[in-house]
Amino acid sequence: MTFPLFAKIDVNGDGACDLYAVLKSGNPDEDGSEDIVWNFTKFLVDGSGKVVARFGPKVTPEEIGAKLGELL
Repeated sequence: MTFPLFAKIDVNGDGACDLYAVLKSGNPDEDGSEDIVWNFTKFLVDGSGKVVARFGPKVTPEEIGAKLGELL
């Protein structure tokens, strides 16, 4: 399945894009929900494609950098 670069996609529900379905699966937010409730939710993925961490919208790149350093 392909999507035009700027096409609107679903990130939650039965019609969620495959990428977001994989990112969210088994990676709940701080409230225990796998749904993405707001823009700018971020996922850190390792070289093998495994989701290492999920970060909420207010987490800064600097905060993510500490976790990223553990993977390098």
